[in-house]
Amino acid sequence: MVAQTEERPRALGFWMCTALVVGNVVGSGIFLLPATLAPYGSISIVGWMLTSLGAISLALVFAKLASLVPKAGGPYAYTREGFGDFAGFWIAWGYWIAVWSGNAAVAVAFVSYLTVFVPALKDQLWLAGLVGLGLVWSITWINCRGVKEAGTIQLITAILKLVPLIAIATLGLLWVDTAHFTPFNASGEPVFSVLAATAALTLWSFLGLESATVPAGDVENPTRTIPRATIFGTLLAAVVYILGMIVVMGVVPPEELARSNAPFSLAAANMWGQWAYYAVAFGAIVSCLGTINGFTLLQGQVPAAAAQDGLFPRRFAKFSQRGVPAYGLVVSSVFITILLLLNYSGSRSMVEIFEFIILLATLTTLMPYAFCAMAELIILLKDPERFRGQRLLGSGVIAVVAFVYSVWTVYGSGAEIVLYGFILLLLGIPVYVWMERENAEAPALATVKVAGED
Repeated sequence: MVAQTEERPRALGFWMCTALVVGNVVGSGIFLLPATLAPYGSISIVGWMLTSLGAISLALVFAKLASLVPKAGGPYAYTREGFGDFAGFWIAWGYWIAVWSGNAAVAVAFVSYLTVFVPALKDQLWLAGLVGLGLVWSITWINCRGVKEAGTIQLITAILKLVPLIAIATLGLLWVDTAHFTPFNASGEPVFSVLAATAALTLWSFLGLESATVPAGDVENPTRTIPRATIFGTLLAAVVYILGMIVVMGVVPPEELARSNAPFSLAAANMWGQWAYYAVAFGAIVSCLGTINGFTLLQGQVPAAAAQDGLFPRRFAKFSQRGVPAYGLVVSSVFITILLLLNYSGSRSMVEIFEFIILLATLTTLMPYAFCAMAELIILLKDPERFRGQRLLGSGVIAVVAFVYSVWTVYGSGAEIVLYGFILLLLGIPVYVWMERENAEAPALATVKVAGED
């Protein structure tokens, strides 16, 4: 695997890696989640804060692992290093599911904000589904053209998406009406349960914080670039998220916010007029483009890294002439297509479709996050020399915090999502058995061939 990675040019520097983190993290979640969280009340802001702390602890874990295990594959590579082949495969499987199902959610958010310009998409779900599919396959085609092209698009969209968000998160504080923050807990459920539920929903907005670790083979000086980009990108997202959520909830009445398909645009219109409504909607559309572009890059890289180690079917490890794992990109987009068709064929609203998919994607991502947190401790116990000159206690405490946070958020996902997510993870076990059979047969076939030549 290393030999193949080193032969390809390394096209991603610090700013492109940071754009990959920011582009994947600051995406559809912040633009659509205020409507999903509105029924809970202003207690959801506390959920955002807890999620931000958990996300920062996870970012620190991934930053440390990136310096210890500078391999492509991100969560898969770190889990395999700590736990071995089966755990590595299982996490690659779950993380791959999380990436392509997350892309389905981003496509839904893209269509939701596009309703600002094309109102017909609100009522005609079949048309909304076709637009979402068009987006998925257009971005897949762009990523098949090369990593550098995808990275350039990511940098441009990351800059464009931050402009309206920062404007609302800062200038918008002058328009906040504190009366909109009552009642504090509108759901009436126990505080612990509400915080767990809001943490599970808001973590969706931080999924992708590990993005810079996945294409490590394409990163310049990965042991230095990846940790810096991961921490900086996550901190930037946390600040923008919390301030943006405060402004949107403080500007738009709760009952109106819960019904909105474009909550940030609605908040901008209430503050600055109709022109701002369309401007922010355009920013949200660009944001979704950047996010789905970044996650599409990952949906080919993760199975490719596992396939190069013999843990995924070999076809996923084949790179095109442009240095792209095109097979994994296309297969992933086929699954996205199926998921979108299943959801748009029902009677759910776009917000309901978005909520279901993001919880499913969040759950299948939490397993890799939890395993990676413990993988750092295992590496520490097995080979403490790697941590020479570093604060061992600090690394251990952060890893434990990240693990506890991941488990707590699984609880907040709810029984139905945990059920579906667990079934999807279990479906990977037969694939692992199949790969073990192939790997066992390969040496035998090689031996027969050599014997025949003699």
